Formats: sequence, structure tokens, C-alpha cells
Amino acid sequence: MLQNGNIKFFPDAFAFVCGGFPNVTCFSRPISLPVKIRVHNNMATRQLSVVKKLYDMTECSICTEVFTDPRVLPCIHTFCLKCLINYGKDRQPGDGMPCPLCRKEFTIPDDGLSGIQKNFFMEQLLSARKLSASEEAGHILCDVCSSDEARSSEATSSAKQATRYCFRCQQNFCDHCSQSHQKIKSTANHVTVEIGKELQKEEIASRLPATCDTHRDKEIEVFCLECELAICMMCFVKSHKTHDCSDIEEVSIDRRKKVKSDTDKITKLLKKIGRVLPRFEKETNDLVNRLAGIKVEINAAADKLIAAIERDRQKLLSEVESIQTKRVKQLQTVKQEVEQHLAAIESLKQYSELLLSSGTACDVTRSANSLHSRAEELMMFDVISHVDNSLPSLNVIFMSSILSCVENLTGTITEEGL
Repeated sequence: MLQNGNIKFFPDAFAFVCGGFPNVTCFSRPISLPVKIRVHNNMATRQLSVVKKLYDMTECSICTEVFTDPRVLPCIHTFCLKCLINYGKDRQPGDGMPCPLCRKEFTIPDDGLSGIQKNFFMEQLLSARKLSASEEAGHILCDVCSSDEARSSEATSSAKQATRYCFRCQQNFCDHCSQSHQKIKSTANHVTVEIGKELQKEEIASRLPATCDTHRDKEIEVFCLECELAICMMCFVKSHKTHDCSDIEEVSIDRRKKVKSDTDKITKLLKKIGRVLPRFEKETNDLVNRLAGIKVEINAAADKLIAAIERDRQKLLSEVESIQTKRVKQLQTVKQEVEQHLAAIESLKQYSELLLSSGTACDVTRSANSLHSRAEELMMFDVISHVDNSLPSLNVIFMSSILSCVENLTGTITEEGL
């Protein structure tokens, strides 16, 4: 808002003063997993909202399609690997590259953009989306019965309806194939769920498999505190046996507290910055209104003079218009920057809340530090002070010339601090 702003017009002058504002920088909007597969009438509205959020969350903001091989940047924004490679095709390992969304710069890994951390949590959401989409379509077929590419179209159309979903294999099974799946020694301990059964989102999240990226058939059970890696027992035996390691569930408890603390702080910061935005509209209106008053003053003075001063009057009006255009542009620019920063905080808050409510211990341990770093970075930025310092004070003064003065007969425009 304008601080200590005022406009004064005297017989030979007027003054305009307004205070200033700041500059700001800017963070995949997180959502919840679908809480069930079958939508009942009394839950339809809420379920459709959740599904829409799931779809929004699992779409790349570059290609606007469903993620393929999602990779997460230090700023917590996620993109398809192919989109990042195309976006940074002219950059080399070690080069800096800005995030396509918030412009926060990161360093390309030594092994190139393909070395950017995979977003395992997003891959789980993609699995949830696939299951949700199949249920919405109303025709989930058994993946085993319908997987034979040599089937005739008639045989394929007779594939059995799926009744259970395996979280480990990420496949749908009919009753017969599910029974066979449970009898096989290597898959007997896999957790399956009845398709259409109403589940809480926490239950679904906990059943999604957290498997080792190196040993795909091994579950992640250990967290290496020295390497900051979630690993399986095979990784522990081969590469981390001498390191300080702990049970991933135990580590996740402390990391979850850290994310929760940061989320609470971010929530407060979000509310605080949200109260700044109305200031821009008020200052813009004050500026326009005050300068409109100046125009009236100039016109009133110019109308009392003879036609010889018409050219001078137009010159003064042009100067006022220039000041208004410049100032409004500054206000609009700074407002956009604050909105970007606000969006970054909102994005981090929602992602953290989703991770806390739906992420596994592996997800939390993988993301806690980067979320904490991002939260600290956003909280260190004093938006209020930055807003107040970015727009310099403005003084606009109109001084009416004495009639004996040939030049600037109507008066002059003086601007200060712009």
C-alpha cells in the first residue's frame, strides 16, 4: 500500500508521495491417493475431486501428459526425463540449469540429466492413477489372461474380469490367476487387494511397494545415514555394512517430524504472505486516483491560460502519463513476483502434506532433507521487507509557472525516486 502518500496542490505547485514494495522469487502440486476404487453415491463428489487432483498431480507441466520416468529437481518440481533432456539439450554435466517452472537453478549431475533423482513417490501415484482410470472405465481385465499377444480378437474379448490387484507386481488378476499367484513361492507373500473395496488412503499408500532401485525384487528396509540412501538388505551387505545404518521405519519417525514442523511453518508463512497481495491493488488504485487528480489540477491551470500555452500543457500531461505507466508497470511486476513466491510456498506445503499423509517411510526419508532445505530457503526470504524495499518512494510535484515566465508557462512535473 502507499505509505505516507499524499498529493498536495498549491496555486503554483502540487506534490505526490508514495511508498514502495519488494521483489520475489519463486515451487507439483501434491494430492492424495484415491481412497477407493469403486465410487459410491454418497462419496461421489469427494471421490471425483480426489481423482481430478490425482490426474493433475501426475501430469508433466512441460508436455502436459502423464509422467514417463518422473524425475524430481532440488526445488521439488517433477518432470518427465525426456522433457528435461529436451529442455536442457544444449547443456553439459556440471552446467547450471533453471527449473522450467520456478526458475530455481540446479547443477546437472556428472552423468547428465539422466542422473537426476527419480521420483519414486510419483511412480506410486502413477500406479494409483492407472488403477483409478481402469476402474472409471469400468472394464478391468485380468492382465494375465489378456496378455497373450497371439490371442485372436475373439479370445481377447473373453478375457476374465479382474477381481484383485497386486501392489508388488502392479497387475490385475482374476480369481483363478490370483489363486495361482498366491501358490507360487516367489509371490506367495505379495499383498493383494480386492478391486472395488473401499480403502483409506493411508492403507493404499502403505501397500504400494517400496523396492530397491538397484535390486528390483528386494524391499527397502534400511536407511544409510552416512550416504542418505534408502536401501535393501542386499545393498547393506554389499556396500553399506560399515556405515551408520538404521531401520528405515525408525529413521522415518524423526524425518516425518521434521517435515511436519516445516509444513506447519510454511502454512503460517503462506497466510502471512497472502495478506500482502491486497496491498498491490490498493496502491495501484491510489496511484491512478492521485495522478488523475494531478491531471485535473493541470487542466484547470491550463484552461485559464491563452492558447499559446496549449503545447506546454500537452507536454505536462504526457509526462504524468509516463509516470503512471512506469509506476503501474512496477507494481504489476512486483505483484507477479510475490504471487510466484506464494505459489512456491503453496506447492511445497501441499507436497509436504501429501507426503506426510500418503508417503511411505521410504518416501519420507528420501524427500525430507530436500523439503527441509526448500522450506528454509523460502522462509529465509522476508517478503514483507522485500516488498517495501523494491519500489522506491515516489514524489510527483507540479509547480505552476509565473505568467512572466515564457517557458513552462502552465507549470512543471517533477518526479523523485522513480
